[in-house]
Amino acid sequence: MKQLSYLILLFPLLLVSCLDETAKDRLTEDETYTSASSLYINAVATLYNYIGGNQDSQGLQGTYRGVYDYNTFSSDEAIIPIRGGDWYDGGFWENLYTHNWSASDESLYNTWQYLYKVVVLCNQSLAIIDKNKSLLTDIQYQSFRAEVRALRALYYAYIMDMYGNVPIASSTDTNNTTGENAKQYSRPAVFRYIFSELQEVEPLLPDEHSNYEGKYYGRVTRPVANFILAKLALNAEIYSDSIWTDNHQPDGKNIFFTVDGKHLNAWQTCIAYCDKIKDEGYTLANNYASNFYIHNQNSPENIFTIPMDKTLYSNQYQYLFRSRHYAQGSAMGMASENGTCATISTIHAYGYGTDSVDTRYAINFFSDTVRINGDIVKLDNGKPLVYKPLEVKTDLTGSPYMQTAGAREKKYETDLTAYNDGKNIDNDIVLYRYADVLLMKAEAEVRNGGDGDQELNEVRSRAGMPYRKATLENILTERLLELMWEGWRRQDLIRFDLFHKSYDLRTASEKEADRHTIVFPIPQKVLDLNPSFIQNKGYYKEISEANEKFGCP
Repeated sequence: MKQLSYLILLFPLLLVSCLDETAKDRLTEDETYTSASSLYINAVATLYNYIGGNQDSQGLQGTYRGVYDYNTFSSDEAIIPIRGGDWYDGGFWENLYTHNWSASDESLYNTWQYLYKVVVLCNQSLAIIDKNKSLLTDIQYQSFRAEVRALRALYYAYIMDMYGNVPIASSTDTNNTTGENAKQYSRPAVFRYIFSELQEVEPLLPDEHSNYEGKYYGRVTRPVANFILAKLALNAEIYSDSIWTDNHQPDGKNIFFTVDGKHLNAWQTCIAYCDKIKDEGYTLANNYASNFYIHNQNSPENIFTIPMDKTLYSNQYQYLFRSRHYAQGSAMGMASENGTCATISTIHAYGYGTDSVDTRYAINFFSDTVRINGDIVKLDNGKPLVYKPLEVKTDLTGSPYMQTAGAREKKYETDLTAYNDGKNIDNDIVLYRYADVLLMKAEAEVRNGGDGDQELNEVRSRAGMPYRKATLENILTERLLELMWEGWRRQDLIRFDLFHKSYDLRTASEKEADRHTIVFPIPQKVLDLNPSFIQNKGYYKEISEANEKFGCP
């Protein structure tokens, strides 16, 4: 059993924002907060209930139409093709791949709601901790607050990355998750706020591996904060850009931070935080695939995960179910949806069909003839199920490979004892891991004029792949090969100035030349509630009002 400290995921919120004073099945606040332990459980631990999810747009990974899908299916990594009468869904998946989203997109709004809900819950928890400070020692008070602030900063990082100019919510009303009556800030201002918050709390967080079972399992610890700081620094050119539609952005060598008393540019800052993570004892696992095994909680490489246990938690990992063909699901004693597959450009990057196929291909994909426990999976007509990786189209209607086009997701070891058609699994969902740290450091070294060969080839060597020079192009390719299905590709393409351009089967619209699609629009429902908010540049006709508001020329 993978049980969290303080039973983090077993307890729902014992206090909610709008308690019925006459309710007989609810504890009063005085009855709930009686000790340091009960305060931690009810004001800190319960926040981790929201890291994963089991409904659309909820959780950082595992569910549909949320953070993961917007960061994956808008990129060149993967696609959900229209398969005849399947997966049209009002054009949602095709529009995501072709960047034809709009402010009226309901799932984009639901994702905003989810992310801000957790921010507001964090604000509520901080208020509760302050109100009950007398229950705590000074060290407990500081550590409880630091953990909540770090978790809140983590969520702000996703919000700022996706939506750009956003409010910094101060409300403690959990019914207010839209940013209503909040002040909207420019992206660079939000970026600096997040960075400062993490730097302030980082020394107060436990220097522990949160992927290991025990007291710190599933929690935001110091290495998690250092990972986010490294990731923020790596993307500092993007996040420091007030006007991302003018095709000019700051140079990372001229963006500065103070780290342990040292004045460092963005690339040096990224390197410094990557080195901190190495010093905290993280290493690459000997076996790439082991990071995604059914029992992967002892990985020396995984930094932050969503704890999973089909008998304890309601969190789901739905992506294997979404990807595999119906016949494959049936052969496993489960159902499936026959949707997600790799793009053609991804398949070529792995060297499929050549004499030098990347060793990670067979770990990441079901491809060609499908076997389960050595037995060939058969279709209803008795023929073998054969996936066709190079037959992918955005719309497969009428194609002879309508149901079988595309290599399917395989990365997480299949838990044949999983519940709910394979959605409730025992594999912890990997959010951050050390291989990404090495690739971040390699990239930062190269961008700063240095040599990232050692870090790049440490990752490649673990995979049994030959040496490559650490150029930016090779690093971007390696990030695809190593981090496939992990939700980073949109961010990577933006940083390499490729996201708004044509790739794979996607032809970029001329309207995208201004790069406005590197952020999503502020949802229209949010704008309706907040008349003072300005829509992100490029999603409206006139930008002068936004430029004036954020002090842009």
